[in-house]
Amino acid sequence: MVRENEIRENEVAIEPPVPADAGLVFIGRISTPWTSRMETPRQGRHDGPLCRIEIFEPWVPALKGVESFERLEILYWLDRSRRDLVLQSPGSNGKVHGTFSLRSPVRPNPIGTSVVTLEAVEGAVLLVRGLDCLDGTPLLDLKPDRSLFKPIAPPQPGDFQTGDDRTAHYCQKA
Repeated sequence: MVRENEIRENEVAIEPPVPADAGLVFIGRISTPWTSRMETPRQGRHDGPLCRIEIFEPWVPALKGVESFERLEILYWLDRSRRDLVLQSPGSNGKVHGTFSLRSPVRPNPIGTSVVTLEAVEGAVLLVRGLDCLDGTPLLDLKPDRSLFKPIAPPQPGDFQTGDDRTAHYCQKA
């Protein structure tokens, strides 16, 4: 088993550029049972442990209506992840993958995302199942799961576009 922050054989680290402020604001904090990356699940499970998402003021009123959704997409900042690997070997078997072809927490901008089952809303706290992050992880955003969400605003032209000949060639899989 690889220790935290250890570089495996064939992995490649780079010197990352100096960060620029994207203006992100942490809107809450996530509580999970996991305090080490070595014990955290690789993917959240919808039958996994109950986790808490606390929303900070002044964002609590933004929860209005969230209880009507069965699932939410949670975006969080993987604050304890390294940010310098461009090639990774997650199986420790020498096979190398580019960072952007993995769901690894090691990323240039360590943004994690999980689709969770919403169990309850208790004031400024959401009780959910399906997370895969460390205890104390900062919350960036949450949204209704897109597969369940129906837009409230009136339709606009892009809503009806399909894969016709106007599709840009760079959007097509070779």
